[in-house]
Amino acid sequence: MKRIIVTGGSGKLGRATVKDLRANGYDVVNADIAPPSEPDPRFVRVDFEDLNDTMDAFAGWDWGHTRQVDGVVHLAAIPAPGRMPAGEVMRVNTMSTYNVFETCRRLGIKNIVWASSETLLGSPFIVPPPYLPVDEEYPVRPKTAYSLSKLLGEEMARQFCDWDPDAKIVGLRFSNVKAIGDYDRFPEYEADPASRRFNLWSYVDARDAAQAVRKALEADIKGADVFVIANDDTAMTTANSELLREYFPDVSLKRSVGDHDSLLSSEKAKRILGYQPEFGWREGVDRR
Repeated sequence: MKRIIVTGGSGKLGRATVKDLRANGYDVVNADIAPPSEPDPRFVRVDFEDLNDTMDAFAGWDWGHTRQVDGVVHLAAIPAPGRMPAGEVMRVNTMSTYNVFETCRRLGIKNIVWASSETLLGSPFIVPPPYLPVDEEYPVRPKTAYSLSKLLGEEMARQFCDWDPDAKIVGLRFSNVKAIGDYDRFPEYEADPASRRFNLWSYVDARDAAQAVRKALEADIKGADVFVIANDDTAMTTANSELLREYFPDVSLKRSVGDHDSLLSSEKAKRILGYQPEFGWREGVDRR
């Protein structure tokens, strides 16, 4: 059984990821500064801003009389802009990501998946994107300290993989992560579509985001790479044609889109990782 450390396993995406990995046969350790909402014997408290604490957690804990770690999922971070002062966001997110990458390098842990962000694509899109649906092919455009911290994480991943060609560090540019209980608010968006323009009316179900994490861990690739991870539909009942006419009338379409097709493209993740969204707000639970 492969052992995976999930940093930030007590958060919204972390909880879904821990549950998904365990359901698929992995031995999962939740490493977080905050305890989980329900007791978990595989929880360890770690301050990822401290390199020594991170090293101790990854190398010094004795789980089942073996310290073997097969992979790390790094989700621990301030999860969105505006949650803390900009300097704190930059410090916490950048240092914790460096400490995780550096610890893995020192310990020879070569399989890393981490949470980058859709915000690198230009959110809040005050400046319109060059085309739609947006994907990984055009240069990133960070507009906040949060998105800048994610850009620095992606650059660190490239440099760490340059130091070790056998390493794999996959950055998943998650859209706005939603749990089942969040879907009750989706109908409210229709009254103010501009409130969701910041990410092109996109989202990702936490369970689908967790699936993307697992498939990234299992992918037979090397080096640093990034993937946009979103659901296949928007958060709106208003058709894309109407939204684009109102908010992005001069933006060209890279390919045709249906009335409710996501304007964040996950095609690369589908092609390379085998990612396929299964859940969505329209059906409430399961779209299969």
